[in-house]
Amino acid sequence: MAQVPVQTIHRDPQLFYWILLPITVVMILTGLLRHYATVLMASAPKKMDRKTMREQRGLLHGINVRGNYHVLSKPSFNARRDALITAYESGAYLKAPENVGQAAPNPLSDPNAMEGMMGMAKNQMAMIIPNTLIMGWINAFFSGYVIMKLPFPLTIKFKSMLQAGVATRDMDPRWMSSISWYFLCIFGLQSVFNFILGSDNAANQMAQQMGQMGPQTGQMFGPGVDPNKQFVAEAENLAVVEHHSVLDGVEQRLLEGIKV
Repeated sequence: MAQVPVQTIHRDPQLFYWILLPITVVMILTGLLRHYATVLMASAPKKMDRKTMREQRGLLHGINVRGNYHVLSKPSFNARRDALITAYESGAYLKAPENVGQAAPNPLSDPNAMEGMMGMAKNQMAMIIPNTLIMGWINAFFSGYVIMKLPFPLTIKFKSMLQAGVATRDMDPRWMSSISWYFLCIFGLQSVFNFILGSDNAANQMAQQMGQMGPQTGQMFGPGVDPNKQFVAEAENLAVVEHHSVLDGVEQRLLEGIKV
């Protein structure tokens, strides 16, 4: 049986010091600058009035009940669901129930909404500008270099991800280009930033993007959103939940485990 010959590329060892190491250091320093720039540009949090907090926490209560109903008994879940559906449909949690049915106000006329949009724009610019500069720097000085070989086998599907900027067809997928190392640093430096800055940092852009996509209550009641429609939609979501508990039949399952 013929064996596939091992592909060998004679790579200059100085590439580690002149390409791989500088890109890694620049990515770490950029993350640190992004974190402190975000902290400096962040506006002081405003005190939330009691009605607004009650409105947001009321919706969050329903979301938590719907997401964790499996740890509740059926009578307990039914009691919570009936109470929340009644409150949502009657508008008991609304901050301004007199505005139900009216058109949503123009977000551009609300100073708080404008401030929130400006904050989001600042965070986006703090990610876009450094990435654009670093990408241009790598394309200008390090484009087309193969800098390292991964010590584990990979399938051909990883070739386009690990060999970006290197126009080859027969190269082993384990070889990595300089541009691919830049993208790998974007995804893989989260633990480094957590060690240096703590878990609550603004250095990792992937974590920021995932956080913006999460179901946060402040985003649900953002500019141009009708709170009453949010409550009605959540009442419908609670009404269609089919309850089952992780504690159902736990005694029988325990006895069967002991018998085995």
